[in-house]
Amino acid sequence: MSEHPNIQEAKRPERATADTVAKLAGVSRVAVSRAFNPHASLKKEKRDLILKIAKELGYTPDMAGRALVTRRSHLVGVIVPDVCSPWESQEIDALTTALQGEGFATLLFKTRTDQSMDERLLTYMKGFNLDSIIAFAENVSPDTLTHSLGRAVPIYVSYSEDGSLPNQPGSTSVFDRLIVDQKTGIDQAVALMQAYGCKNFAYLGGTTTSLANTERERAFKCIMKERGLPEPLVLQGDYTYETALASTLDLFKVGEGVDGIFSANDVGAFGVIDALRFRLGLRVPEDVKVVGFDDIAQSGWLSYNLTTVKIDLEDRVRALVRLILRRLKDPNAPAMTETLQTRLIVRGTVGS
Repeated sequence: MSEHPNIQEAKRPERATADTVAKLAGVSRVAVSRAFNPHASLKKEKRDLILKIAKELGYTPDMAGRALVTRRSHLVGVIVPDVCSPWESQEIDALTTALQGEGFATLLFKTRTDQSMDERLLTYMKGFNLDSIIAFAENVSPDTLTHSLGRAVPIYVSYSEDGSLPNQPGSTSVFDRLIVDQKTGIDQAVALMQAYGCKNFAYLGGTTTSLANTERERAFKCIMKERGLPEPLVLQGDYTYETALASTLDLFKVGEGVDGIFSANDVGAFGVIDALRFRLGLRVPEDVKVVGFDDIAQSGWLSYNLTTVKIDLEDRVRALVRLILRRLKDPNAPAMTETLQTRLIVRGTVGS
C-alpha cells in the first residue's frame, strides 16, 4: 500500500508526467525538475517526498526533452585505447562511479589499435551532444574532437612537465588537461634503488605510441643523469606481461644483465619478477631490484609485493570530475588545468 494517500485516489496515467508528480506532492513543476538534479538547491524533505512519489508512479524525467531546454545532456564521453588491462579497467570503473555520483552517464568509445578514431564514432559523439569528453588516447587531436563535439571542451591527460601534447603541435583548439607529474615518484624510486646498491639499471618500456611511456622514459633517463648514474638499458615492452617476461629473459641470457629494473607499468614488472624468479633462478630483491609504475590493486598481492610509483586513482578521478564541473560552470573560460603528483609506494621488491 502506498504511504501517500493522494496516490490511491489519483487515476494512474499510462505514463506519469512531471505535472502529475507536482500535483500529488503539492509542489511546483520546477521543484520536481530540481529534485532530479543532485546539484540543485532543494530541502531534503521536499526532495525525498518528490522522489518517493515519482518512484511509486514510475515517473522518470525525459532526459532528451530536458537536454533541449537546458542544453545539457548529462553525458560524458570517455575515449580509451584499451578496456581490459588492469589500470584502464580500474580507472574506468572509478571514473564511471564518480560521474554517476554527479548525475552524469558515461559513454565509452574505444580507439583503433593505433589510437586513432573511427570516423563513425566521431559522428556519434556529435549526435549525443556530450557535456564533456575525456581523451585517454593522445593520437585523437583536440582539433578533431572540437570539430566533432561542437560545444564540449575535451579533456586530455598530459605527462609533459608543461602540460603540452607533443603529438599535437600547432593545435588551435581550447582543451583542458590533467597534468601528471611523473618525475617526483620516479626520482624517489631511483633514489631507493641506488641506496640499496643498484649501479646498472634497465628501463622496461611500454608501447612506443604511448605519450605516458615516452615521458616516463625521458624522466627516468634525466634522473639517472642527475644522480651520476650510467645510461640505462632500454628493454622492449608494450605494457604486457608476456613481452616483459621475454625481454627480461633476453637481457640476462644474451646480455650481461642488470641489478635494477624499472618498469613502465606494474603488469610489466610482474613479468620481470616471474622471469627472474622462475626462469632465471634469481632472487628479488637480493639479486635484482624491481620497481613498477601505477600501483594497481594487484601490486599489493603477496606474491608480488611490488614497490611501485603510485598514481593515486582516487585523486586522478576527482581532478577529472573537477575539470568537467568547472568547464560547465564557465564554458568560455580559457584552458583549465589540474596537476597530479606521483609518489613511491615501498613494498618488498627493492629492499627487505
